[in-house]
Amino acid sequence: MKTITILLTLMFLNLALPAVQAQEETVWDKIERLEQEREQIKTEEKASLKKKVERINQRRENGELSREEARNLKEEAAKEHAMNIENRVAIIDNKIALLSRGDDEDGFDDEDDEDSFWSWEFDSDKRKYNRTTTHLVLAAGFNNALQEGQSINDSDFEIAGSRFFEIGIDWKTRVFENSNWLRFRYGFSFQFNGLKPTDNRYFVEDENLTQLVEHPMDLDKSKFRMDNLVIPVHFEFGPSVRQETDSDVYFSDYKKFKVGLGGYAGLNIGERQKLKYSRDGDNVKEKNKNDFNTNDFVYGLSAYVGWSGTYLYAKYDLNPIFDDPNVELNNVSVGLRLDLN
Repeated sequence: MKTITILLTLMFLNLALPAVQAQEETVWDKIERLEQEREQIKTEEKASLKKKVERINQRRENGELSREEARNLKEEAAKEHAMNIENRVAIIDNKIALLSRGDDEDGFDDEDDEDSFWSWEFDSDKRKYNRTTTHLVLAAGFNNALQEGQSINDSDFEIAGSRFFEIGIDWKTRVFENSNWLRFRYGFSFQFNGLKPTDNRYFVEDENLTQLVEHPMDLDKSKFRMDNLVIPVHFEFGPSVRQETDSDVYFSDYKKFKVGLGGYAGLNIGERQKLKYSRDGDNVKEKNKNDFNTNDFVYGLSAYVGWSGTYLYAKYDLNPIFDDPNVELNNVSVGLRLDLN
């Protein structure tokens, strides 16, 4: 059943992501690219004006121009480049307005109706988009498990050798219609939490007890992994740029500082232990897929802080890894998170 669940979810990811990427690339990516072009136009024209002024100053120093002639040439150059900026920026703004209204051939249109908060709507001649965007989420970093009051230095697991990986789909919805300071993020993710025991130990399951014991052989590898399917939920805070057209208002948080606070809940869909060692000159590999008395349900707190689509990320399982009467160990992870449009 766990294998079927994983396969079905991966199939959904495979089908959903191309459509998601196509939708966002036709609108948000184009708008962000145009916004960058608009800033580049201003930079180019200012740089060109600066060079002209330097040449005029040089001619003035060489005696080719009087003071009055130099001032007039500078004023003409400033007016020329100001007009260039105005005209070129107007073209960019018109393109952004067309995209926002949905007049682009692949465009979407922001729906004003409050009843369409969650929904996609289509009409006969153009598609419309609401204030929800979609992202592929990737995260990776260091993983560990601690008892209450235990520090990372006293952990039973290696710091560098214990790692986690997370992949999922995330939807981001603007909470308020005319403000983007608060966003609601939700989706589903696969979490792969790995632990590497210290001191040549491994997990042994004895009825309802799971304990770390020393292996009789010299272990080359001892790793324990828990796989979870969870629903993460976060409230994201941060600035954004408000853009207005004749018919729409939209917001871009591209290259902005962001903070996300929330948590997750879901199911433990599998656990496994891998051991490698040598015995009588032969390399031995063991894979054990017992349940190890782990909890079937997982839930915890998570947070991230960063710039644009790259964040420092941390999560902490509120549920113990193992059922009672085992020692209460809580999984904790710290690493990097990436949001990919």
